Amino acid sequence: MARNNDDNKMSREEAGRMGGEATSRNHDKDFYQEIGRKGGEATAENHDKEFYQEIGRKGGETTAENHDKEFYQEIGRKGGEATSENHDREFYEEIGEKGGKSRSNNNND
Repeated sequence: MARNNDDNKMSREEAGRMGGEATSRNHDKDFYQEIGRKGGEATAENHDKEFYQEIGRKGGETTAENHDKEFYQEIGRKGGEATSENHDREFYEEIGEKGGKSRSNNNND
């Protein structure tokens, strides 16, 4: 057991670990989902678009540093499969039309 000083007091790290372990023994998945939802709402109330852009950029850079081309191919394949399972032909027609209009507008600039 890590102790902070000669008085045999528990370190902050150890106290946090033990508290986390006790919490996980006493609470279920619903508890963690609820505190996660509340935390997400509080974060959204206290931060603006730039905050989310910055953490997204940092996360993207870290992911790119830690993964190779095959990783991106695999997650792209999985995403495409999930999308095709959840959407019908009309969905693809609609996004194709939107993409075509956007491209046409960008080429006319």
